[in-house]
Amino acid sequence: MENPRRIYNPIQKDYVTFLKTSEETNGESTLVEVELAPKGGVGIHYHKTYSEKFDCLDGELKVEAGKTIHTLLPGQTITALTNINHRFFNTSGKACKFLVELRPASRGFEQSLQIGYGLARDGETNSKGFPKNRLALAWLFEISESNLPGWMSIFEFILRRQAKKAKVIGLDKELIKKYVMF
Repeated sequence: MENPRRIYNPIQKDYVTFLKTSEETNGESTLVEVELAPKGGVGIHYHKTYSEKFDCLDGELKVEAGKTIHTLLPGQTITALTNINHRFFNTSGKACKFLVELRPASRGFEQSLQIGYGLARDGETNSKGFPKNRLALAWLFEISESNLPGWMSIFEFILRRQAKKAKVIGLDKELIKKYVMF
């Protein structure tokens, strides 16, 4: 039987399985298992409201936290605390598997993954996995509580304005209704 809490992104070719949600932990944490495709990963960003702990289960995961790139092997962990620039990526030729724990939990993060992966499944993203609809992109950026570091932060003002517009026209409710299953 297929796990309804396991989502797939056909563009990025990775899986996320929700192990514990904000609702199940009373807001204490969000826990997901990620199966990251070879050469996959996310760009540099930071969060003001939650930390992210990365725990390698299988393969080799690279996590840049601050100015240091850490290579995690099974059993190794690193935490990107709030306000620390970080990214994760897989430079190997095979998939890697790891846990990501957010503390405290982030319902917006949970929703943004479900919506982003749903848009990718429906062909509504570009070749890099970003939503084609710029209002959807801005709103997902906002609810995931992601922030851009350094000079890239100049784009945040535009993204925040676009996110507000998405809410005004009801795009947020439409995306939640269509893609958020739990």
